Amino acid sequence: MNREESKYIENKAHLARYAEERMLAFRRAETRIATEFSNETEWLRSVKEDFPKFVPFLTRKCGLEFRGRVLEIGAGGAWLSAELSKQPKVVEVVAVDSSPEVLKEQAPKVFRLLDANTAKITRMPGDFHALDFPNNHFDFVVCSAVLHHAANIVQVLREAKRVLKPGGQLVAIREPVWPLVKIKSRSKMLARLVATGVNERFYTLSDYREFFKQAALPFEVKRVNLSSGFRYYVNKVVNGLTHARYAFIGTKRGKA
Repeated sequence: MNREESKYIENKAHLARYAEERMLAFRRAETRIATEFSNETEWLRSVKEDFPKFVPFLTRKCGLEFRGRVLEIGAGGAWLSAELSKQPKVVEVVAVDSSPEVLKEQAPKVFRLLDANTAKITRMPGDFHALDFPNNHFDFVVCSAVLHHAANIVQVLREAKRVLKPGGQLVAIREPVWPLVKIKSRSKMLARLVATGVNERFYTLSDYREFFKQAALPFEVKRVNLSSGFRYYVNKVVNGLTHARYAFIGTKRGKA
């Protein structure tokens, strides 16, 4: 792929507005990795081996055709931007995160690991509650394990809707949705997160339906199953019961 360095835009307005939160945002990003994965090595393994399965799943099983301009919000290391940059009909990918440090330090490592088409990618600090983009600008807004971190999910969804073109789509994956069956490990996990100082929020599928409804963004829920063979059929049966893995696909009303 194109080894030209991806562009980085120093968003001075964002830096001035959130100067006191910069290091906090960086620490939150590091803590997200630490709580979801045992260490950075395990995270990088998932970035290289597991996460790249998502875009083929979304295109083949969910019927999505990524094209045009794509915005990734809460991008962090921007693995999703890296994968989408390799889609032939995608012409531009903008990766936005609240932490300039993560975009500067982590993202380039991920781009090299995934052989991203970096000429298509622009990195820029920003707040997904108040995006610095015009109305009707992007064909897709995407995010991975991001919405549940928002202080106001409805506001984030409304902002995504605002910057989407009519007919454009929001695609949210890897949100930690509570399964129907309450497992004992749930309380232990919450206690561990509290002890480490992580303010994680977890919602049910019904909660997300309400968030999208309040944002006036019609959406579909797709069950995510990246397994193969016998394990595929087991996951198909228990998804939503013992675990809950979904893709949320919202579509802005109107014609492109």
